[in-house]
Amino acid sequence: MTQIDRDTDALVGEWLTLRQAAAALNVSPNRVKQMIREHKLLGATRAGEVSVPAAFVVDGTTPKGLQGTLTLLADSGLTEEEALRWMFTADDSLPGTPIEAIRSNRGTEVRRRAQALLL
Repeated sequence: MTQIDRDTDALVGEWLTLRQAAAALNVSPNRVKQMIREHKLLGATRAGEVSVPAAFVVDGTTPKGLQGTLTLLADSGLTEEEALRWMFTADDSLPGTPIEAIRSNRGTEVRRRAQALLL
């Protein structure tokens, strides 16, 4: 898990601790750690504790398209912190941030942009 800087922390905004994320997803904290390893979630160390962005949990699950996007970002060579910044930075062509687009069921557009990072 990466220790993130203040700018990225502020960009993400709301976070869930490992235990909070596990409760919201109705899984164990160990399962959340596994989801982070499998690129189903992104995690970061904040104040000595592993946390995930609250925006990655919707109605007890992860948004459709999140895992594919996170995998593409990892395959592009982005670090966890770079991927977090990318997911939460506004993109005028979407419009909004990639995570907002994914949560609005526009994941295909986001994955196209993530795939362009591979080229």
